[in-house]
Amino acid sequence: MAERFDLIVFDWDGTLMDSAAAIVHAIQASCRDLGLPEPPDERARYVIGLGLGDALRHAVPELREPDYPRMIERYRHHFLSRDHELTLFEGVEALVGELAGRGKMLGVATGKSRAGLNRVLGSTGLGVHFHATRCADECFSKPHPAMLDELMDELGVMPERTLMVGDTTHDLQMAKNAGVAALGVSFGAHPRSALEAESPLACVQTPGDMVRWLLERA
Repeated sequence: MAERFDLIVFDWDGTLMDSAAAIVHAIQASCRDLGLPEPPDERARYVIGLGLGDALRHAVPELREPDYPRMIERYRHHFLSRDHELTLFEGVEALVGELAGRGKMLGVATGKSRAGLNRVLGSTGLGVHFHATRCADECFSKPHPAMLDELMDELGVMPERTLMVGDTTHDLQMAKNAGVAALGVSFGAHPRSALEAESPLACVQTPGDMVRWLLERA
């Protein structure tokens, strides 16, 4: 089968790293610290992948604007307290290395901050394989197409030769807005039914399925 994509762009949390539960926990714990109602798991999971400000506006509608800095500080405290426990999904390290070895250009488009992404790219050792990355604190938040538009422009790749891989509807809508094909992964933040409603090329259920799909079809 002919290779279809020159550039593969990954979301990070819930796609490459098993961190969705830690994000939900950090949002809920931050609400407890500020005496606010804890959002249910489903609402907290929905905002994964958005920039932190946008995520908190949706997950915690009771949060007053003057309290945003305190909320963000508490979120970062709780998330970083579990940071050392977080791991890549099984097979991800080998997958990224294999794709890079095949000459694919690789990117990341994430709701993480630049500092947060740089930290995990360093701690996992994956940073050497990615050609370009974009974060929510330096770009419009998903589902705006800016992250993908900028990555494609920087790397000189056309939309029809680009694939977005992500675990949320925000990722798949960003891909659609940028005119890019998408692969949904349903082992992260959003349920399979929501991902399939965005009409990705496919929606895979396990990290192993993602590895096989990308190595065989990308």
